[in-house]
Amino acid sequence: MQLTKDNAIPESTVYIPEILLPASADMHVWAVNACDQFTGDKTYWREVENLAAGKISAYHIIFPEIYLKDRPEERIAEINRTMREYLSSGVFRETPGGFVLVERTTESGTRTGIVIAVDLEAYSFRPEDRALIRSTEATVLDRLPPRVKIRKNACLELPHVMLLYDDPENSVLKACKKGEVLYDFNLNMGGGHVKGTFIPNAEEVRSAFCSLKSCAGSDRMLFAVGDGNHSLAAAKLCWEELKKTLPEEKQKNHPARYALCEAVNIYDKALFFRPIHRFIKTDEPQKFVNGWPLSGGGRVCAVINGGKTELAFPENVPEGIARLDDYISAFIAENGGEVDYIHGDSDLISLTHEGAGVLLPAIDKSQFFPLILSGGNLPRKTFSMGEGNEKRYYIEAKRIK
Repeated sequence: MQLTKDNAIPESTVYIPEILLPASADMHVWAVNACDQFTGDKTYWREVENLAAGKISAYHIIFPEIYLKDRPEERIAEINRTMREYLSSGVFRETPGGFVLVERTTESGTRTGIVIAVDLEAYSFRPEDRALIRSTEATVLDRLPPRVKIRKNACLELPHVMLLYDDPENSVLKACKKGEVLYDFNLNMGGGHVKGTFIPNAEEVRSAFCSLKSCAGSDRMLFAVGDGNHSLAAAKLCWEELKKTLPEEKQKNHPARYALCEAVNIYDKALFFRPIHRFIKTDEPQKFVNGWPLSGGGRVCAVINGGKTELAFPENVPEGIARLDDYISAFIAENGGEVDYIHGDSDLISLTHEGAGVLLPAIDKSQFFPLILSGGNLPRKTFSMGEGNEKRYYIEAKRIK
């Protein structure tokens, strides 16, 4: 989407949706964590499955990525069937057009977000497009086909996408009026507590969003994708294909054009950027450390068998991560092994009897939007917004057919 002549952000970038919520389900059972979390922990997802068995739950209409290679076609067909059944049997109630204020309490504090919809015409995962809604990390194209298959014939979407916006004055949240409390409950699997309140003055809040001024010269950006970029990218690809089959008039308001997301102010006090560390499984961990090619005024720690070695690192963290990933790829190509991306210092250290770990620094939140505006996408797996149990849970839904 092109910027207007006065460089204003079009209000159509933010769409006011009719949101679906369960009419009478047990919300503790209904809400489940983002599908791309705990992908190596079958125990976690088995426990969620047991909790949801025989009950109305979002678990039955999402596809945990740990099972992407386990009967995918059968699972997708069952998800689509259950979506249709939930719609036809009155599982959902539909709110009037508006947003939802989400207050999520975890060990990090209470994070406040707003569930909105955004125009996929204003989003791109390609840095060169300089879109109003941008990915923050490189999109791995090989990860998109499974998500496209899941979404292609779905009649509903449930978002775990979290968008970041740059609002040091907190003007958007100040514009929100509180209406009906839509839900208020404890999340399962250690997810903390969540409260959702209807925002009746969505037009005013939309205007507040579109008045934000994240820019570098003539280049403007409204949202940066913090979590769920591959899901949003899949939604974009599905819309691009569907759009080809629609007359121009129907394209304007087709529900698949608009994606449900939660928007969070990057300055929220309970929003923390966590580093994603590198673990190199190798029989030659000392060789990996001895060959360290990076330099600069920053510092990181390499870890072997729990023992730490301080190493030089660029002060520009994204640049350093890009160079480190290049080194890891070259090392593995020459010496064998594999790389994994680990959240949490202790989790990384516990693995280092099987190779070498690198404890990385976090990105400074105040530099985040300038980095995206000046340099495009960050390297893959540069940061995480909180821990796994703090990710967005599926609660709200929206029709896309």
